[in-house]
Amino acid sequence: MIKVITLSQKKEWDFYVKNAFVYDFYHTWHYHALDKSGIGILLVYEEGGDYIAFPCLKRKIPDSSFFDLGSVYGYVGPIANKENQYLSEVLINNFKKAFSNFLETEQIVSVFSRLHPFFDQDRLVSGFNEVYKNGRTVALDLTLPIDFQRKKYNSDTYRSVKRSWKKGFFIRESKELEDIDVFIEMYAENMQRIESTDYYLFNRQYFLDLINSTEFDCRLLLVCVNNEIMCGTIVTFTHGIIQGHLIATKSSYLRESPAKFLVDEISLLGRNEGMKYMHLGGGLGLKEDSLFKWKSSFSDLFLDYRSLRHIVNHSVYDLLVKQQGIDKDTNVDFFPLYRAVVEVLA
Repeated sequence: MIKVITLSQKKEWDFYVKNAFVYDFYHTWHYHALDKSGIGILLVYEEGGDYIAFPCLKRKIPDSSFFDLGSVYGYVGPIANKENQYLSEVLINNFKKAFSNFLETEQIVSVFSRLHPFFDQDRLVSGFNEVYKNGRTVALDLTLPIDFQRKKYNSDTYRSVKRSWKKGFFIRESKELEDIDVFIEMYAENMQRIESTDYYLFNRQYFLDLINSTEFDCRLLLVCVNNEIMCGTIVTFTHGIIQGHLIATKSSYLRESPAKFLVDEISLLGRNEGMKYMHLGGGLGLKEDSLFKWKSSFSDLFLDYRSLRHIVNHSVYDLLVKQQGIDKDTNVDFFPLYRAVVEVLA
Protein backbone atom coordinates (compact mmCIF):
# COMPACT_ATOMS: atom_id res chain seq x y z
CA MET A 1 0.00 0.00 0.00
CA ILE A 2 1.23 3.50 -0.85
CA LYS A 3 1.76 5.87 2.06
CA VAL A 4 0.88 9.48 1.17
CA ILE A 5 2.97 12.09 2.98
CA THR A 6 1.73 15.65 2.65
CA LEU A 7 3.43 19.01 3.15
CA SER A 8 1.98 19.09 6.67
CA GLN A 9 4.26 16.14 7.51
CA LYS A 10 7.66 17.76 7.03
CA LYS A 11 9.49 15.50 9.48
CA GLU A 12 8.36 12.35 7.67
CA TRP A 13 9.12 13.82 4.23
CA ASP A 14 12.61 14.83 5.38
CA PHE A 15 13.27 11.35 6.77
CA TYR A 16 12.62 9.52 3.51
CA VAL A 17 14.53 12.01 1.36
CA LYS A 18 17.55 12.41 3.65
CA ASN A 19 17.89 8.62 4.06
CA ALA A 20 17.74 7.90 0.33
CA PHE A 21 20.83 6.50 -1.37
CA VAL A 22 20.88 9.56 -3.64
CA TYR A 23 18.66 12.61 -3.86
CA ASP A 24 18.79 16.19 -5.06
CA PHE A 25 17.33 19.39 -3.67
CA TYR A 26 14.47 18.96 -6.15
CA HIS A 27 13.15 16.07 -4.00
CA THR A 28 13.00 18.01 -0.74
CA TRP A 29 9.99 19.17 1.25
CA HIS A 30 11.09 22.80 1.03
CA TYR A 31 11.37 22.82 -2.77
CA HIS A 32 7.95 21.23 -3.15
CA ALA A 33 6.48 23.74 -0.69
CA LEU A 34 7.66 26.53 -3.02
CA ASP A 35 5.64 25.21 -5.96
CA LYS A 36 2.08 26.55 -5.99
CA SER A 37 0.97 24.82 -9.21
CA GLY A 38 -0.20 21.78 -7.26
CA ILE A 39 -0.22 20.12 -3.85
CA GLY A 40 3.12 18.53 -2.98
CA ILE A 41 2.91 14.89 -1.90
CA LEU A 42 5.52 12.19 -1.29
CA LEU A 43 4.36 8.70 -2.24
CA VAL A 44 6.19 6.00 -0.25
CA TYR A 45 6.17 2.22 -0.57
CA GLU A 46 7.94 0.27 2.20
CA GLU A 47 8.68 -3.41 2.48
CA GLY A 48 11.18 -5.35 4.58
CA GLY A 49 13.05 -2.26 5.73
CA ASP A 50 13.50 -0.87 2.21
CA TYR A 51 11.49 1.85 0.53
CA ILE A 52 10.86 3.74 -2.70
CA ALA A 53 9.74 7.39 -2.45
CA PHE A 54 8.25 9.41 -5.29
CA PRO A 55 7.66 13.20 -4.88
CA CYS A 56 4.85 14.61 -7.03
CA LEU A 57 2.44 17.50 -7.38
CA LYS A 58 -1.22 16.50 -7.17
CA ARG A 59 -3.32 18.78 -9.37
CA LYS A 60 -7.08 19.08 -9.79
CA ILE A 61 -8.14 18.93 -13.43
CA PRO A 62 -10.48 21.91 -13.97
CA ASP A 63 -14.15 21.24 -14.61
CA SER A 64 -13.85 17.55 -13.75
CA SER A 65 -13.75 15.13 -10.81
CA PHE A 66 -10.29 13.92 -11.83
CA PHE A 67 -6.68 14.72 -10.89
CA ASP A 68 -3.23 14.29 -12.36
CA LEU A 69 0.27 14.09 -10.93
CA GLY A 70 2.82 16.64 -12.11
CA SER A 71 6.42 17.53 -11.43
CA VAL A 72 8.23 20.48 -9.91
CA TYR A 73 10.56 22.54 -12.10
CA GLY A 74 13.79 20.56 -12.26
CA TYR A 75 14.84 16.91 -12.13
CA VAL A 76 12.93 14.60 -9.82
CA GLY A 77 11.65 11.03 -10.28
CA PRO A 78 11.58 8.27 -7.63
CA ILE A 79 14.37 7.64 -5.14
CA ALA A 80 15.09 4.74 -2.77
CA ASN A 81 17.10 3.89 0.33
CA LYS A 82 19.42 1.63 -1.67
CA GLU A 83 21.19 1.78 -4.98
CA ASN A 84 18.72 0.45 -7.55
CA GLN A 85 20.74 -2.62 -8.42
CA TYR A 86 20.45 -3.76 -4.79
CA LEU A 87 16.68 -3.34 -4.56
CA SER A 88 14.83 -6.65 -4.85
CA GLU A 89 12.68 -7.35 -7.88
CA VAL A 90 9.83 -8.21 -5.52
CA LEU A 91 10.00 -4.77 -3.87
CA ILE A 92 10.02 -2.95 -7.20
CA ASN A 93 7.14 -4.98 -8.64
CA ASN A 94 5.08 -4.49 -5.49
CA PHE A 95 5.79 -0.75 -5.59
CA LYS A 96 4.52 -0.55 -9.16
CA LYS A 97 1.36 -2.50 -8.27
CA ALA A 98 0.70 -0.33 -5.22
CA PHE A 99 1.38 2.82 -7.23
CA SER A 100 -1.03 1.71 -9.97
CA ASN A 101 -3.72 0.94 -7.38
CA PHE A 102 -3.21 4.37 -5.82
CA LEU A 103 -3.60 6.07 -9.21
CA GLU A 104 -6.88 4.29 -9.92
CA THR A 105 -8.31 4.83 -6.43
CA GLU A 106 -7.46 8.54 -6.45
CA GLN A 107 -8.88 9.06 -9.97
CA ILE A 108 -5.53 10.11 -11.40
CA VAL A 109 -5.71 10.47 -15.18
CA SER A 110 -2.01 10.91 -15.96
CA VAL A 111 1.43 11.11 -14.36
CA PHE A 112 4.26 13.39 -15.49
CA SER A 113 7.67 13.49 -13.82
CA ARG A 114 10.96 14.92 -15.00
CA LEU A 115 13.58 12.25 -14.32
CA HIS A 116 17.04 12.99 -12.97
CA PRO A 117 19.85 12.71 -15.56
CA PHE A 118 22.41 11.56 -12.96
CA PHE A 119 20.28 8.92 -11.23
CA ASP A 120 19.56 5.38 -12.39
CA GLN A 121 15.77 5.34 -12.19
CA ASP A 122 15.06 2.92 -15.04
CA ARG A 123 13.98 -0.05 -12.92
CA LEU A 124 11.62 2.14 -10.91
CA VAL A 125 9.70 3.61 -13.86
CA SER A 126 9.91 0.90 -16.54
CA GLY A 127 6.61 -0.75 -17.36
CA PHE A 128 4.55 2.42 -17.32
CA ASN A 129 3.25 3.91 -20.59
CA GLU A 130 6.33 5.74 -21.73
CA VAL A 131 9.67 7.08 -20.63
CA TYR A 132 10.10 9.94 -23.08
CA LYS A 133 13.46 11.10 -24.41
CA ASN A 134 13.40 14.87 -23.97
CA GLY A 135 16.91 15.56 -25.20
CA ARG A 136 20.31 16.14 -23.66
CA THR A 137 21.76 18.21 -20.87
CA VAL A 138 25.34 19.38 -20.32
CA ALA A 139 27.56 18.77 -17.28
CA LEU A 140 31.14 19.45 -16.21
CA ASP A 141 33.14 16.64 -14.63
CA LEU A 142 34.76 18.27 -11.60
CA THR A 143 36.88 15.19 -10.87
CA LEU A 144 39.04 16.21 -13.82
CA PRO A 145 41.91 18.65 -13.23
CA ILE A 146 40.92 22.24 -13.98
CA ASP A 147 43.50 22.55 -16.76
CA PHE A 148 42.07 19.48 -18.47
CA GLN A 149 38.55 20.90 -18.12
CA ARG A 150 39.54 24.19 -19.70
CA LYS A 151 40.95 22.36 -22.71
CA LYS A 152 37.37 21.24 -23.37
CA TYR A 153 36.15 24.85 -23.60
CA ASN A 154 35.77 26.07 -27.15
CA SER A 155 38.21 28.80 -28.13
CA ASP A 156 35.74 31.69 -27.79
CA THR A 157 34.71 30.59 -24.31
CA TYR A 158 38.26 30.26 -23.04
CA ARG A 159 39.26 33.63 -24.51
CA SER A 160 36.26 35.21 -22.78
CA VAL A 161 37.24 33.70 -19.41
CA LYS A 162 40.81 34.95 -19.77
CA ARG A 163 39.58 38.45 -20.68
CA SER A 164 37.48 38.43 -17.51
CA TRP A 165 40.58 37.68 -15.44
CA LYS A 166 42.42 40.61 -17.01
CA LYS A 167 39.48 42.98 -16.40
CA GLY A 168 39.33 42.08 -12.74
CA PHE A 169 35.98 40.29 -12.62
CA PHE A 170 35.29 38.55 -9.31
CA ILE A 171 32.45 36.60 -7.73
CA ARG A 172 30.86 36.97 -4.33
CA GLU A 173 28.10 35.16 -2.50
CA SER A 174 25.24 37.15 -1.00
CA LYS A 175 21.98 36.81 0.89
CA GLU A 176 21.42 40.56 1.14
CA LEU A 177 17.96 41.73 0.08
CA GLU A 178 19.40 44.44 -2.13
CA ASP A 179 21.48 41.90 -4.06
CA ILE A 180 18.60 39.44 -4.34
CA ASP A 181 16.41 42.18 -5.80
CA VAL A 182 19.10 43.04 -8.35
CA PHE A 183 19.22 39.39 -9.40
CA ILE A 184 15.41 39.18 -9.62
CA GLU A 185 15.39 42.23 -11.87
CA MET A 186 18.15 40.76 -14.07
CA TYR A 187 16.35 37.43 -14.30
CA ALA A 188 13.02 39.04 -15.26
CA GLU A 189 14.80 41.16 -17.86
CA ASN A 190 16.46 38.06 -19.33
CA MET A 191 13.19 36.12 -19.49
CA GLN A 192 11.53 39.05 -21.27
CA ARG A 193 14.41 39.32 -23.73
CA ILE A 194 14.16 35.67 -24.78
CA GLU A 195 10.34 35.83 -24.76
CA SER A 196 10.07 33.05 -22.19
CA THR A 197 6.72 31.58 -21.14
CA ASP A 198 5.22 32.35 -17.74
CA TYR A 199 6.37 28.88 -16.61
CA TYR A 200 9.89 30.23 -16.10
CA LEU A 201 8.79 33.29 -14.12
CA PHE A 202 8.74 33.29 -10.32
CA ASN A 203 7.57 35.80 -7.74
CA ARG A 204 9.92 37.58 -5.32
CA GLN A 205 9.03 35.34 -2.38
CA TYR A 206 10.11 32.29 -4.38
CA PHE A 207 13.64 33.70 -4.74
CA LEU A 208 13.81 34.73 -1.08
CA ASP A 209 12.65 31.33 0.19
CA LEU A 210 14.95 29.46 -2.16
CA ILE A 211 18.11 31.42 -1.36
CA ASN A 212 17.46 31.40 2.38
CA SER A 213 16.54 27.72 2.64
CA THR A 214 18.05 25.84 5.58
CA GLU A 215 17.04 22.47 4.13
CA PHE A 216 19.61 22.43 1.32
CA ASP A 217 22.73 24.35 0.30
CA CYS A 218 21.52 27.11 -2.02
CA ARG A 219 23.67 30.09 -2.96
CA LEU A 220 23.30 33.32 -4.87
CA LEU A 221 26.63 33.98 -6.61
CA LEU A 222 27.24 37.31 -8.32
CA VAL A 223 29.84 38.42 -10.86
CA CYS A 224 31.08 41.94 -10.15
CA VAL A 225 33.48 44.46 -11.58
CA ASN A 226 34.32 47.63 -9.64
CA ASN A 227 31.64 46.50 -7.15
CA GLU A 228 28.90 46.63 -9.81
CA ILE A 229 26.86 43.45 -10.35
CA MET A 230 27.05 42.18 -13.93
CA CYS A 231 25.66 38.70 -13.72
CA GLY A 232 24.39 36.20 -11.17
CA THR A 233 23.20 32.66 -10.63
CA ILE A 234 21.38 30.58 -8.06
CA VAL A 235 23.09 27.24 -7.58
CA THR A 236 22.64 24.31 -5.20
CA PHE A 237 25.19 21.86 -3.80
CA THR A 238 23.69 18.42 -3.10
CA HIS A 239 25.23 14.93 -3.02
CA GLY A 240 28.25 15.91 -5.09
CA ILE A 241 26.21 17.72 -7.76
CA ILE A 242 26.09 21.46 -8.35
CA GLN A 243 22.85 22.39 -10.08
CA GLY A 244 22.83 25.63 -12.05
CA HIS A 245 19.22 26.44 -11.18
CA LEU A 246 18.76 30.00 -12.52
CA ILE A 247 21.15 32.43 -14.22
CA ALA A 248 20.90 35.99 -15.52
CA THR A 249 23.09 38.76 -16.96
CA LYS A 250 22.44 42.50 -17.15
CA SER A 251 21.71 43.50 -20.73
CA SER A 252 24.35 46.22 -20.56
CA TYR A 253 27.01 43.57 -19.86
CA LEU A 254 26.01 40.89 -22.36
CA ARG A 255 28.98 41.73 -24.62
CA GLU A 256 31.34 41.04 -21.71
CA SER A 257 30.00 37.45 -21.32
CA PRO A 258 30.42 37.40 -17.51
CA ALA A 259 28.37 34.18 -17.30
CA LYS A 260 31.27 32.29 -18.89
CA PHE A 261 33.59 33.55 -16.19
CA LEU A 262 30.94 32.59 -13.61
CA VAL A 263 30.76 28.97 -14.79
CA ASP A 264 34.54 28.66 -14.63
CA GLU A 265 34.66 30.13 -11.11
CA ILE A 266 31.88 27.87 -9.82
CA SER A 267 33.74 24.86 -11.16
CA LEU A 268 36.73 25.91 -9.05
CA LEU A 269 34.53 26.43 -6.02
CA GLY A 270 32.98 23.00 -6.52
CA ARG A 271 36.37 21.32 -6.69
CA ASN A 272 37.44 22.99 -3.46
CA GLU A 273 34.30 21.63 -1.77
CA GLY A 274 34.61 18.09 -3.11
CA MET A 275 31.75 18.25 -5.63
CA LYS A 276 31.87 15.79 -8.53
CA TYR A 277 29.72 17.43 -11.19
CA MET A 278 28.37 20.80 -12.22
CA HIS A 279 25.11 20.42 -14.13
CA LEU A 280 24.37 23.23 -16.57
CA GLY A 281 21.12 21.71 -17.89
CA GLY A 282 19.78 21.81 -21.42
CA GLY A 283 18.34 24.24 -23.92
CA LEU A 284 15.21 26.32 -23.63
CA GLY A 285 12.17 24.08 -24.00
CA LEU A 286 14.50 21.05 -24.14
CA LYS A 287 15.74 22.02 -27.60
CA GLU A 288 19.37 21.95 -28.71
CA ASP A 289 19.18 25.68 -29.37
CA SER A 290 21.56 28.60 -28.86
CA LEU A 291 21.36 28.15 -25.08
CA PHE A 292 22.32 24.48 -25.39
CA LYS A 293 25.17 25.46 -27.72
CA TRP A 294 26.37 28.01 -25.15
CA LYS A 295 26.38 25.38 -22.40
CA SER A 296 28.09 22.78 -24.57
CA SER A 297 30.93 25.24 -25.18
CA PHE A 298 32.18 24.26 -21.70
CA SER A 299 32.03 20.49 -21.88
CA ASP A 300 31.55 17.40 -24.02
CA LEU A 301 29.80 15.52 -21.20
CA PHE A 302 26.18 15.08 -22.29
CA LEU A 303 23.46 13.36 -20.28
CA ASP A 304 20.16 11.93 -21.50
CA TYR A 305 17.23 13.82 -20.00
CA ARG A 306 13.97 11.89 -19.91
CA SER A 307 10.52 12.18 -18.44
CA LEU A 308 7.87 9.74 -17.31
CA ARG A 309 4.64 10.31 -19.26
CA HIS A 310 2.10 7.80 -18.04
CA ILE A 311 -1.56 7.77 -19.05
CA VAL A 312 -3.59 5.97 -16.39
CA ASN A 313 -7.08 6.36 -17.86
CA HIS A 314 -6.92 6.55 -21.65
CA SER A 315 -10.63 7.15 -22.24
CA VAL A 316 -10.78 10.09 -19.82
CA TYR A 317 -7.47 11.44 -21.12
CA ASP A 318 -8.75 11.43 -24.72
CA LEU A 319 -12.03 13.04 -23.64
CA LEU A 320 -10.19 15.84 -21.79
CA VAL A 321 -8.00 16.50 -24.84
CA LYS A 322 -11.08 16.61 -27.07
CA GLN A 323 -12.88 19.00 -24.70
CA GLN A 324 -9.97 21.42 -25.00
CA GLY A 325 -10.32 21.39 -28.78
CA ILE A 326 -6.90 19.79 -29.28
CA ASP A 327 -6.12 17.15 -31.89
CA LYS A 328 -4.68 14.24 -29.90
CA ASP A 329 -2.29 13.57 -32.81
CA THR A 330 -0.85 17.09 -32.76
CA ASN A 331 2.94 17.36 -32.81
CA VAL A 332 2.99 19.72 -29.83
CA ASP A 333 5.52 18.31 -27.35
CA PHE A 334 3.60 18.69 -24.12
CA PHE A 335 2.22 16.31 -21.51
CA PRO A 336 -0.48 15.97 -20.44
CA LEU A 337 -1.83 17.36 -23.69
CA TYR A 338 -5.12 18.56 -22.19
CA ARG A 339 -3.18 21.21 -20.24
CA ALA A 340 -1.34 22.47 -23.31
CA VAL A 341 -4.19 24.76 -24.34
CA VAL A 342 -3.47 26.90 -21.30
CA GLU A 343 0.28 26.49 -20.91
CA VAL A 344 1.56 26.26 -24.50
CA LEU A 345 -1.01 26.88 -27.19
CA ALA A 346 -2.58 30.01 -25.70
